[in-house]
Amino acid sequence: MWQEIWTAVIVEFSDIPDLATMTRIVLRLVLAAILGGVIGYERERKASSAGVRTHMLVAVGAALFVIGPLQAGMEISDMSRVLQGIVQGVGFLAAGAILVRAGQQKILGLTTAANIWVTAGIGVVVGLGLEATAILSTVIVLTILAVVPFIVQALSLIHISEPTR
Repeated sequence: MWQEIWTAVIVEFSDIPDLATMTRIVLRLVLAAILGGVIGYERERKASSAGVRTHMLVAVGAALFVIGPLQAGMEISDMSRVLQGIVQGVGFLAAGAILVRAGQQKILGLTTAANIWVTAGIGVVVGLGLEATAILSTVIVLTILAVVPFIVQALSLIHISEPTR
């Protein structure tokens, strides 16, 4: 009886057959967490409602939703259904970050929602094993968050200082 139980336990944990597979999974999940955390840190510094932990969890979750089916033998051509589910689910999560203040005619949280969405995309890319693409995407996202506000502000100042004709 104990031998049978032990055999069942070993079979249940056989989804990681060797050290190379374990290394690949750990690398992908840790990288997803790090990249999500970097984006989350930028949002947390700006007192956003979604910070480091939220972005890390979104990235790791998205990576898991890709790694799991790949580990189970799902063909890449069938992965589109998984990706559609991730995009819809994260879109629903991101929608929760958006606040509409009708009295002030303001919408808050769009950048946070977009960050959650792009963080999931980065997690998916990491889960697919496209680590360099994920790192490049994170750099581009951080550049957008850090540089674009200054460009918009500079363009606004130029527009204000232009004489009207």
